[in-house]
Amino acid sequence: MDLIQDLENRGLIQQTTDREGLRDILQNESITLYCGFDPTADSLHIGHLVPLIMLKRFQQAGHRPIALVGGGTGMIGDPSGRSTERTLNTKEVVRGYSESIRKQISKILEVGTDEKAVVVRNNMEWLEETSVIDFLRDAGKHFSVNYMLAKDSVQSRIENGISFTEFSYMILQSLDFLKLYEEENCVLQIGGSDQWGNITAGMELIRRSRENLDEEVKVFGLTVPLITKADGTKFGKTAGGAVWLDPEKTSPYEFYQFWINTDDRDVIKFIKYFTFLTEDEISELEEEVNNRPEKRIAQKRLAEEMTKLVHSEEALEQAQRITEALFSGDVKQLSGSEIKQGLKDVPTSQLENEEINLVELLVQAKISPSKRQAREDIQNGAIYLNGDRIQDLQYVVGEKDRIDDQYTIIRRGKKKYFLVEYK
Repeated sequence: MDLIQDLENRGLIQQTTDREGLRDILQNESITLYCGFDPTADSLHIGHLVPLIMLKRFQQAGHRPIALVGGGTGMIGDPSGRSTERTLNTKEVVRGYSESIRKQISKILEVGTDEKAVVVRNNMEWLEETSVIDFLRDAGKHFSVNYMLAKDSVQSRIENGISFTEFSYMILQSLDFLKLYEEENCVLQIGGSDQWGNITAGMELIRRSRENLDEEVKVFGLTVPLITKADGTKFGKTAGGAVWLDPEKTSPYEFYQFWINTDDRDVIKFIKYFTFLTEDEISELEEEVNNRPEKRIAQKRLAEEMTKLVHSEEALEQAQRITEALFSGDVKQLSGSEIKQGLKDVPTSQLENEEINLVELLVQAKISPSKRQAREDIQNGAIYLNGDRIQDLQYVVGEKDRIDDQYTIIRRGKKKYFLVEYK
């Protein structure tokens, strides 16, 4: 199967400028392509995974991908998909964000040195050296205001207003495509569906800048679809906010749980989008969803593949260990760092590092509203200490009940967890 056919089967092509021309060149040549990632935060989030993985798909098909960090364009702000102006960050902040994102991309895409390896570049290399005069003469003269006003990213902002700064963004991104075309023989730009106007503007700049040269220009654009969820909620958002690729912002356990909780209606679509599983493997998982949805086999496979890709095999094993421990109630096996991940969002109380009667602890930690209720909970067998049921009203919680000398995990009933952290 050719690459374009595989991408179509997975539902990964929203628009292309010349589908048959692109299919032909991909089948007969090894090309260089790129995708840009502006540093608007110190981490990418899972919304960036589709274009990142697209670069990897092209690499596996024998092509050479460039991941472009937008250290320069990130100083300006892309108006695409926004109704208001972005807040401009300082140069130092953008530089820090750029370096963090470069490291993330390098890890996920396994940047190397061979000729087909993913290359990571930063458009600050050339944009900060471009003077205003050069920008206006070499790039600006190729764009009519009418052409720019016709772009969706600009049209959608006309009513609320758009600054000249953000209005000029598409020309800066066009310069990226031109620069990579000249330096790297890059002939394809990919991006999200909101980048269509910027991509086609870049192609236009390349063509116009070569008009006086005896050179045949073949460049292409391709966008991936906006990811939607069957329940109408925004993909990549949870009650705690965005799902980040940085393990310090979204732990591997939280990341794993995000995919585990995928709706049955979405799971096969997401497997097609995000994983490298074959058609046969995907068909088998689809049968599982249809015939045995309660087993959540497809969700588990999706969570495994994504956690390995973004984090590591070790992080996946840790996430699975935390999941199993919390599901079974056998939490004594967890380390302090695993408890911190798995119980990050449960009610947590800080107590002095000293012995305390269980009834007192339940009240102090606000697990039971009163001593009377605490005694009833204990006598009724509703209280578990680090996974063990405790029914002794005189039980004293001490050093023996602390995991890594830091935590005591208390469960009330079947699923309600609480965490006691010692000062």
